[in-house]
Amino acid sequence: MENLPIHISLVFTAVVFTVFGFLFYASYRAFKTPKRFGSTWTVTALMGWLFLTGVLTYKGFFLDYSLPPKLMLFVAPTIILILVLLIMPNTRAFVKKMPITTLTYIHIVRVPVEICLWWLFKAELVAEEMTFEGANYDILAGITAPFAGVFLVGKKSSNKFGAIAWNLICLGLLINIVVRAISFTPYFYDGSGTELVNAAVFYVPFVWLPLLVVPAVLFSHLVSLVKLFGKEE
Repeated sequence: MENLPIHISLVFTAVVFTVFGFLFYASYRAFKTPKRFGSTWTVTALMGWLFLTGVLTYKGFFLDYSLPPKLMLFVAPTIILILVLLIMPNTRAFVKKMPITTLTYIHIVRVPVEICLWWLFKAELVAEEMTFEGANYDILAGITAPFAGVFLVGKKSSNKFGAIAWNLICLGLLINIVVRAISFTPYFYDGSGTELVNAAVFYVPFVWLPLLVVPAVLFSHLVSLVKLFGKEE
């Protein structure tokens, strides 16, 4: 990773802070009163998570590929948190107050993420399967996100059926690449093929792809679908 061009890390770091900003704004809009307290809690929790996982990554904690997979064990709490937020009545009511436009525009970050993955493939740090040259079509979600934000969930123009379809299709794209990414981690890839293993996610800042960016994208899709299928708050 020492010889990795600095622009790749800088672009991905910008993606992380952009996702952070979207999540902060969505939570700020969802809190009623006092907004300052709710926003402070969100910022503190996110910063704490980034700091904890960043320090552990820097110290090489995730480079131990023995089972159970340490990185997966840290992904699990983010999934559990999403489920709790969607299932518990109080938190479900809270997330349903998040602006659906914000939850839609956040997917724009999937474009620079895919560009970074392509750069990492060229640097032999991820498998080609992870890029748009392989079997990763997730970039389409990022490209179409602005159109979905304006024409499917926008204030002046909305299409509930179209918004549901777009979220389901893009959720499918996300699941596709997540499954492929997991299969090419050192935990599960046996090296029998010619593909590279996905090594970049075990280093800062790329560790925040599975630990922040992907969960945030998943969360945004699921909350949007809950809002679209249910009664709008």
